[in-house]
Amino acid sequence: MIALNEKVSGSFRDPSGFMFKHDGKLYRQVNQKYQEEYDMLMSSGLYEQLNKSRTLVAHKEVDLSLAPQPEIAYKVIQPETIDFISYPYEWCFNQLKDAAILTLAIARRALKFGMSLKDASAYNIQFHRGKPLFIDTLSFEKYEEGMPWVAYRQFCQHFLAPLALMAKKDIRLAQLMRLYIDGIPLDLASKLLPATTKLNFGLASHIHLHAKTQKRYENKEVSQEQVKGRISKSALYSLLDSLLSTVRSLKVETIQTEWTDYYEDNNYTQDSFEAKRQLVRTFIEKVQPKKVWDLGGNTGEFSRVASDLQIPTVCFDIDPGAVQQNYDMVKKKNEKFMLPLCMDLTNPSPDLGWHNAERDSMQARGPVDLVMALALIHHLAISNNVPLIDAARYFADLGENLIIEFVPKRDSQVTRLLASRVDIFPDYTLEGFRDAFSLFYDILTEERVPDSERTLFLLMKK
Repeated sequence: MIALNEKVSGSFRDPSGFMFKHDGKLYRQVNQKYQEEYDMLMSSGLYEQLNKSRTLVAHKEVDLSLAPQPEIAYKVIQPETIDFISYPYEWCFNQLKDAAILTLAIARRALKFGMSLKDASAYNIQFHRGKPLFIDTLSFEKYEEGMPWVAYRQFCQHFLAPLALMAKKDIRLAQLMRLYIDGIPLDLASKLLPATTKLNFGLASHIHLHAKTQKRYENKEVSQEQVKGRISKSALYSLLDSLLSTVRSLKVETIQTEWTDYYEDNNYTQDSFEAKRQLVRTFIEKVQPKKVWDLGGNTGEFSRVASDLQIPTVCFDIDPGAVQQNYDMVKKKNEKFMLPLCMDLTNPSPDLGWHNAERDSMQARGPVDLVMALALIHHLAISNNVPLIDAARYFADLGENLIIEFVPKRDSQVTRLLASRVDIFPDYTLEGFRDAFSLFYDILTEERVPDSERTLFLLMKK
């Protein structure tokens, strides 16, 4: 039997195979149950075409002796390594939309090769080298004439419902995906959406009517034989095209929130801004990290100091508008080493799912070589009442090295934060910062940002 510490905890639902780790490397066992479909995927030309277009994760077949459960194994494959595993509730609107479009494109392409996409989970998409990538090699099955698309409901719950809620109601409803990790229930989405969406053919069909149909049949047994022969291949193409048209029509206006214009509305001169950028670059080159996390990275201005050095960099920010701007820039510039994600550091992604082990917390996906926290500490300490010592302990859990900027009370940004609250932060001083962070770090470098009140630190965990 497979050792519990080898099998990837989020990979237990699929009888076709599972992910496991061996010597720190990730593999997938393909079970004998999936032999026919796997052979068809590889011999039909579908895998080759999807791999060539960089839309399906590449893999190589390795020695079958690595199989943790050899009695049921057909193949063992080693997929291409993904720099960082992210989840749909951490994506901005355009990321989720691009993931939905890719899923439909792959489903349509599969039909051309006599196969059907049986799994349309949003978790089958990862953002790799700046673009969405389908990562579940075992999500394809042989197409049977007359059978409906088995993943239709799943697609609507994982993609269409959250996109519609974000576009037509409130961008913050994306966080429902964190609560409903198997997709937002369509009856809930139908209730939350404005009544005017019932006049939209796509949303009326795929959410409102779909929700009513689900409700009608939820307690009735419907066999595969009853639905077989009900839908032709051309009708399946029409369904996929209708979904694609509906997804493409959903848009959010340019999201202007509190921090999207931060770099145009701060107290830096252009010279001091460039000096700060050069200091950050010098610190990064001194550490030479393999991976970087930028916490509170806004639109990624300083994250790009790392990603432009071809270092895989995740830029986290609480502001969906800033994350959207960052992602749009990634696409525009075809950047391969930047991943923008939505994250509230005071309530970061937790361990979720069965046994709290299907989806990893933010912290569990670390640590990394270098964490950056620029223009962040005052938001944590003053806006959220996080003591400096707790911030230091948290950052130390995330990475080995830390580039952090201390922003004093006399800085205009802190003055703005204190304008509407009582100053109950006597320890929020440069000396108090040094004392708190010195408990967890050695201070390697301390540099004042020219023409500003701010100080940049390079710290190494003790």
